[in-house]
Amino acid sequence: MSMRAAVIALLLLTATTVLSQTKDSWKVEAESEDSRLDFRHDTIEIRTPAGLTLWWRQELTTPCVIEYEAMVVVRDSTDRLSDLNCFWMATDPECFDGSIFRHLKERRGVFKNASSMQLYYVGYGGNSNTTTRFRRYNGRPNPPLLQEYTDSAHLLQPNVWYRIRIETRYQRTSYYVNDELLFDYADPKSLTRGWFGFRTTWSHCLIRRFRADCNPAD
Repeated sequence: MSMRAAVIALLLLTATTVLSQTKDSWKVEAESEDSRLDFRHDTIEIRTPAGLTLWWRQELTTPCVIEYEAMVVVRDSTDRLSDLNCFWMATDPECFDGSIFRHLKERRGVFKNASSMQLYYVGYGGNSNTTTRFRRYNGRPNPPLLQEYTDSAHLLQPNVWYRIRIETRYQRTSYYVNDELLFDYADPKSLTRGWFGFRTTWSHCLIRRFRADCNPAD
């Protein structure tokens, strides 16, 4: 291998950066056939009457930083202000390679079916915008609630862009909204690889400027 090729290979290995809103970069797991997604420019629009997870197809490894902007759209009485949620470092213990895509049809976008996976989860403005919660799923039902907010400052506002930043480094994962650290979890059994999924239910959402950096500079 030439010196030039070796340098390029090293750069690809140590600093993978992705910015993608193309349809082929994502996989939909939806509870309802009436769910609708529109991919345009740097924005994804989601309209769903039931549970939906939009999985980014590329597996991530730590250390990793995930960034995106998201909004819950409320234009009239038919729009519901709730559930700007996400999964990250998700794997399926029932699959030999941990792939979360093998059991998409069995999960069907139903939220309780995600409990079979291992992952980190934040429900931002969940339960009809009454709670913001952090959980660590362990492949078993009823994953423990690790932290919760119920004050209005940590719930959703309609038609407002939120900047989400998720950092997973070594044995710690952190979740920021608009540069405020909401959750910071030291995990003795840290999840070091897996997939990211944007999660919502019965809502109208926009996502833009999604970006994932594996092995970012400190």
